[in-house]
Parts: sequence; C-alpha cells; structure tokens
Amino acid sequence: MAEILQKDGTWVFDGDALRLTPGRDKNVGLLRRSLGELVVPLGALAGISFEQGKKSGRLRLRLRDGADPLTQATGGRLTEPHDPYRLAVEPDRYGVAEYFADEVRNALLLDQVPAGPAAGYLLPGPPVPLSAAAGDGTAAFDGECVRLEWNWKTEDAKAAAGPRTLPVEDILAVEWQPAAGLENGYLRFTVRNAPTKQPPKYDPNAVELWGFKKDPLMALVAAAVQARLPHPSAPAPAPALAGPRPVASEDDHDALLRRLRELGELHRSGVLTDDEFTMAKQAVLKRMQ
Repeated sequence: MAEILQKDGTWVFDGDALRLTPGRDKNVGLLRRSLGELVVPLGALAGISFEQGKKSGRLRLRLRDGADPLTQATGGRLTEPHDPYRLAVEPDRYGVAEYFADEVRNALLLDQVPAGPAAGYLLPGPPVPLSAAAGDGTAAFDGECVRLEWNWKTEDAKAAAGPRTLPVEDILAVEWQPAAGLENGYLRFTVRNAPTKQPPKYDPNAVELWGFKKDPLMALVAAAVQARLPHPSAPAPAPALAGPRPVASEDDHDALLRRLRELGELHRSGVLTDDEFTMAKQAVLKRMQ
C-alpha cells in the first residue's frame, strides 16, 4: 500500500484502486469538497505524473478517455482547486510523491492496463438527487429528469418561457464550460428535436455561468447526467420507426410503481425536498402513460 497525506488531501493506493480524499485546507475547491472521497479503479487510469516546483509539486492522474463521466462532461477543463485528480505536494514530501507515482506506474504495467479509451464508464458519477444554483439559473437532477429554473438575472425572453424539465431520454449531450477571461461559461444540454445555435444567455436548455464561486458545482450536475447517457463508445441507435408509442409492459409498470414507493419513502425521511419529490414523481408518472 502507498499513501501520501497533504493539507490538500490524502491519496491511498492499495494495488487495485486509488482512494482520493480532499483535504480541509482553505485552498481546496468547492467542487472537490462537495464531491467528497473518490475511489478510482486502477483500470480507469492511463497514467500518473509528479511535477516538482519551487514552492510545491503536483501529483496528477490521467484517466482513460471515456472512463469518468466528470472528465467526459467537463472536457478536462476543471481548474486546479476543483480538479479531484490533482494533488498539491509540499517540498518535504517530494520523495513520498515519487514513490507513490512509481507504485501506481508499476501496478499499471503488471496489470497491463490499456491506455486507450474505455468501453464504458468505470466511475459512477456524482450521486443523485443533486442541485446547483449559479449564474442565471438552478439545475437540479433526480436521475431521470433535469429541471432548469431561472432567477432575476436571467435574460427576459429566456425567463419568459418558464422552467424547463428535460427527461434523460431526450438529452443527447451535456457540456460544462467554465468562464474564462471576458467569456462567460455555461452548462448546456443538447436536446432531441431541439437543436440550437443560440448563445447560452438565450438558450432555454443552458445555464449561463459568470465565473463565480459556485460555477464548478454545475459540473457535478453535468457529470451525473453524463453517467446516464449512452457511453461515447456505444454504437449509434437505429432510427426510430414511425408509429404509436409502445405501452409499458406489466413488468415495467411494476418497476415504476416500486420507484414511486421508493420516492415516497425518501420524501418522508427528508432525503428529498418537496420540489425534488414532485419533480421525480412527475417523471415516473410520465413514463407510465
């Protein structure tokens, strides 16, 4: 077992997986604190590096393409305070960091882990339900539907359309882009039968981000949705044939009823708020029609 403890966090490698725990230091980003501990299987890694600096060094994990929904949704654009796959290392621990990196590299060689793209997600994505408020709106996801609601800063035409509810089956792609310089960022959903070229400020399927503290939390929503979309390596679905919408089978109907009971229990126990329960219930009822 290899382990390195820093103010920035603790990384532990047991030969099969890395356990990444964010530290309590004030420099640890909001996304890392919200995401909490991550367990990264060895098979999800493409490599590891350690870079020395005058004031501090950096351990960096490189994940295989398509292994992690967070990396997939953000395109690797998370900055250092929020990136869970970077660890700041103090100079007096450089030797430990080198040893840690060597142990991971040796395991990758011994297990002959391929560096190429993964055939499926090897990390689960953030747990749901979850919600984030930043920029001109709030994005909430219960595992089945995305709910977008607007605030007083939203552009008038976009706000006039009211809240948006996007079932996962209607979402083709999701993208999170951070604000950079004078360019605003966004969380955007590409929706079936609703292609758009509008800037995020006017796009009813996008939340515009202005570079404030809570912006990275939108990346958690993006990753949770990404984890439930077809994997990038999956073959494209065949075109749907025209005809009536298929009726749910008896087994599907029973499963949806069980889901309704589970949601009710989560609501009564306080895990789901009234709004989250209502949104999730409506999504299930829609699928039963």
